Amino acid sequence: MKKINLRIITILSGLVVSAFLFPGCEKPPQPEQDFDLNVSLSGGKSAGFIKFRQDPDAAKIVDLDVKVYHLAANHDYLLQRAVDAVNVVDGDCTSTTWLTLGKGLTPQSIHTDNYGNGGEMLWRDVSAVPSGSKFDIHFQIIDAVSLTVVLTSDCYHYTVR
Repeated sequence: MKKINLRIITILSGLVVSAFLFPGCEKPPQPEQDFDLNVSLSGGKSAGFIKFRQDPDAAKIVDLDVKVYHLAANHDYLLQRAVDAVNVVDGDCTSTTWLTLGKGLTPQSIHTDNYGNGGEMLWRDVSAVPSGSKFDIHFQIIDAVSLTVVLTSDCYHYTVR
């Protein structure tokens, strides 16, 4: 019993001493990665997530891996985005000009299973937007039939690579 307690005290002492001797060894803050977003969607008991990624290549394609949970079973939904004016990044998404996303310019529905969960790999070509352009962006999931908003996101900053 004394060996165990002594071992724990030794380990804890080492951690405390290390914290004082090496205060700068904590993980440095990471730069904002405005071209790769992790977007949370919420609405009542339902939720969703968008893994928003733009690879650093000349094609300038944004991949949107969309997941939704606890929506109506066996039903179709659409992902939409709205962006504020280019290079106006103030963290306040005011645009209500919604664009339905899909596979390129073709809208694509997200179909849910028997449990109301679904997912879809979508993409968007942003090659017409100059690299380095910044704007605020937000998302919503709407019912594909009634067009009712079921999930919404907060406001995010996006920079085109």
